[in-house]
Amino acid sequence: MDIEIIAVGGYDEVGRNMTAVRCGKEIVIFDMGLRLDQVMIHEDAEVENLHSLDLIQMKAIPDDTMMNTVEGSVKAIVCSHGHLDHIGAIPKLAHRYNAPIISTPYTTELIRQQISGEQKFGVNNKLFALKAGQKYTLSQNLVLEFVRMQHSIIDTVTPVLHTPHGAIVYSCDFKLDRTPVIGDPPDFARLAQIGKEGVIALIVESTYVENKGRAPSERIARDLVRDTITSYEDDKNALLVSTFSSHIARVKTIAECAHEIGRKPVLLGRSMERYSSTAEQMKLVAFPDTVSMFGNRRTVDRMMRRMMKSGKENFLPIITGHQGEPGSILTRLVLGDTPYKLDKGDKVLFSAKVIPNPMNRGQRYMVEAHLGMTGVRVFEDLHVSGHSYREDHYEFIHLLNPQHIIPAHGNIRMTSAYAEFASEIGYTLHNDVHIMSNGHRLKIN
Repeated sequence: MDIEIIAVGGYDEVGRNMTAVRCGKEIVIFDMGLRLDQVMIHEDAEVENLHSLDLIQMKAIPDDTMMNTVEGSVKAIVCSHGHLDHIGAIPKLAHRYNAPIISTPYTTELIRQQISGEQKFGVNNKLFALKAGQKYTLSQNLVLEFVRMQHSIIDTVTPVLHTPHGAIVYSCDFKLDRTPVIGDPPDFARLAQIGKEGVIALIVESTYVENKGRAPSERIARDLVRDTITSYEDDKNALLVSTFSSHIARVKTIAECAHEIGRKPVLLGRSMERYSSTAEQMKLVAFPDTVSMFGNRRTVDRMMRRMMKSGKENFLPIITGHQGEPGSILTRLVLGDTPYKLDKGDKVLFSAKVIPNPMNRGQRYMVEAHLGMTGVRVFEDLHVSGHSYREDHYEFIHLLNPQHIIPAHGNIRMTSAYAEFASEIGYTLHNDVHIMSNGHRLKIN
């Protein structure tokens, strides 16, 4: 059985992730994601009415037309977690493959919601929920296993494809967080065991491999947020926090801190409501009883009028818009497009870092400039990354001891940096560490 790694998307950029692994005549696809900034979209994005060919042309989703030249049948589409850069292209591409979509329960529900809103294509692939720690037999030769992992969204796993020649590990994205706020730490024992059994290839994110040291635990972010919010317990000004809608652990922390200082936590924004209500309904998170959520614009504005009437000091809105995205709650606020008005001395907390691309930097600058002109006090970087740093990658490689490494989930600078890092610990470029670009195919001997 020959094994081939096919780089469909996510090897020239951060986003639109899609990798195919061919084992003989059987193919497993990992992830089908969007590249959000290419269509100037954000967490409240609406791409339901766009055609897949238009999105491919815009380089917003993977160009999977190359799969027409790959001989074999697709046995499964496997998604590692629920971020849009990993599942956002499923409504546009999955219908082309006669294969089930396998993901964790929370990710499966997010995919179901994505599909239900699709306007162009009918996606009838079977959705199959596989929990961390479970295995799924794809064929006589292939077994899929989900290994528990941590990331900035709950219910993340590292998928492992077991073949007769050894395992292929797909790890885009992951974080070796030993003290998470929600869920259990990564399954280090199982990762070490898989390493002993034999790993043929590791397909791994390269996003922050240049960051030295280890990525701080989510508990550090929890302490940063709590220290800032609780220091304003007796403050009579408005207090608002913007964070990633999908970061349920962070939203939980913010809501608990609001409750702790006697303010009612109010989640505002379509994506904020969708991610959190889904997690709560699935009993994956427990928010304070005082939490309320509003996603529809009309209900959001109604709640804002209520907050203004009752007193801004009684509430803590948790809102979308930390990247300055057009149409987000925070952007509407600073432009005066809501019933909620910001005044001098009000406080806006960013529990997220700017995603480093020119569009986001420009949009965020605009938001902060408006806040500054109003006299609002801004608190930045109450955040830790959901991605592994250099020493995390060092530990990960030594746990798995892969024969081959394929850096992914990054542009050429990131994947090259990973190859350089791998060379420092004994791997050799073009021999057992391989830099790939979208459209490239690599046969593993």
